[in-house]
Amino acid sequence: MAEIILTKRNGEVSMDKSFEYLCSLLRNGVYTVKIVRKTEPRTISQNSLMWMWYKCMEEHTGTPKEDFHDYYKAKFLSRDVAVGNKWYRVVGSTTELNTLQMTNYLNKVQADAATEFGIMLPLPADRHYQSFIDEYRTK
Repeated sequence: MAEIILTKRNGEVSMDKSFEYLCSLLRNGVYTVKIVRKTEPRTISQNSLMWMWYKCMEEHTGTPKEDFHDYYKAKFLSRDVAVGNKWYRVVGSTTELNTLQMTNYLNKVQADAATEFGIMLPLPADRHYQSFIDEYRTK
């Protein structure tokens, strides 16, 4: 499959390759052109925040941070799939999430930690976030 990265900034569209070049790579036939917004994978800072939150929860509850990771993946990233005539529950991975999906996942973890465990997990915009970072970054 041939691809072009199309970027729109300030109303101007640019492409990383010419459309004519892309067409020259195609065999004869009928094609559909579909433009899909590109997403970026979750960021390292999102992943770091998630693990700091899990460490904080571990210290408050005694439950290992890895168990919290598995718990929240099962709670928020699982789905049912049909294989043959049987249904199975499969659990997704945070590594497969894009930045928006990871933000939504973290928001769910933060809300659940507050309601289920009484643990307030800070976001980078929060007043005492740097203190939280200093406490949990290296643990």
